[in-house]
Amino acid sequence: MTFARKSTGNGFMLDIPKTRRTVLTGLAALAVGATIAPVSAFAQSPDFARFLADLWPEARAAGVSRATFDMAFAGVAPNPKIIAQTRKQAEFSRPIWEYLDGATGRGRVSRGAAMARQWAATVSESERRFGVPRQTLLGAWGMESDFGASTGKTYAIEALASLAFARHRGDLFRKELVIALKILEGEHISRGNMLGSWAGAMGQTQFLPSSFEKYAVDGDGDGARDIWASVPDALASTANFLHMNGWNPALPWGFEVVLPPDIDFRNFRLDFASWQRLGVRRADGVSLPRAGEAQLLILAGASAPVFLVTDNFEAIRAYNTSDSYALGVGLLGDMVYGSPGIRTPWPRTAPRLSGEERREVQQRLERLGVYKGKHDGNHGWQTRAAIRAYQLKHGLTGDGYADPMLLAHLRSAR
Repeated sequence: MTFARKSTGNGFMLDIPKTRRTVLTGLAALAVGATIAPVSAFAQSPDFARFLADLWPEARAAGVSRATFDMAFAGVAPNPKIIAQTRKQAEFSRPIWEYLDGATGRGRVSRGAAMARQWAATVSESERRFGVPRQTLLGAWGMESDFGASTGKTYAIEALASLAFARHRGDLFRKELVIALKILEGEHISRGNMLGSWAGAMGQTQFLPSSFEKYAVDGDGDGARDIWASVPDALASTANFLHMNGWNPALPWGFEVVLPPDIDFRNFRLDFASWQRLGVRRADGVSLPRAGEAQLLILAGASAPVFLVTDNFEAIRAYNTSDSYALGVGLLGDMVYGSPGIRTPWPRTAPRLSGEERREVQQRLERLGVYKGKHDGNHGWQTRAAIRAYQLKHGLTGDGYADPMLLAHLRSAR
């Protein structure tokens, strides 16, 4: 078998097959023996066999050959452990400070600084080419794969097929599965190296297949888009993703701020000059930008760390809609390049709502006519806006944060 051997820059190598024959014979043999067996021989249930039978016409219409389809699914069956992971996403289930403790820990920051030095020229080229600052590139790289060291060990087809078969998030993962088959068909990666997370996110960028299709680019000039083994490709692809999702080079992602004691929380999104006039200051003492707009991000109450974030924060959230994740990207990248991190302490010992109580907040806000979203306990922008509207109406501190006192107030509301 003929392979191109490529380094990730982190001390390990991946073997990338160079020919179509290798993909359809050598790697299928790796999975199931010397020949490619029919998919149905490996399906562990009639329902999954029917699922694959229904999927085949969609894959064929997308340009996937029968040989690639059979090779991709040889030995694959739904994995219940993958479904279980859908209920354990840390960015939604853990307190923000615990999440950030892991995301921006000393060891990760140190590794990031070393990688920033090692790949300085590559980072600079991606920054120049796409207008995304090096801090954000390193932050995203570190959050997604610990700078290429933790890209995941799950076969992407198995992960996507399990989620699609369970209809997790409707048809989303079925569509991603078809695109993953197209990636195999196009010889971008071999079956044996098509590894990623339990959710089918692949490589150092942790791209879903649709993101690979839209945003992956060749960063090292070898004609391939290799987000698995090529650091230049991974960094350039991340930069292209953020660029294509609206990154504005003239603005930062955001920063921690100190609010004046008399802040009026009816002000939520203003230009920087207005925030300056209201007495809002950066926690690090640096002047606010002269141009642009930003909105308050308050995740644990007004006495906890507070941030002003620009539309670039939303570009990061296009990667992962969690506010905790996007904040982690921004803070980690800044810390890799020397920032000391958050200055205001988190309220680690303050009473917090349980998941069920957080859902109750959403239910009660809906009954009062100020909230129309899901009752999932995840207090994102929509929930926080509803909380803030309720707080301002009732003369409470309008920081958009639900604590036990807020829930007690809601329970007494009529």
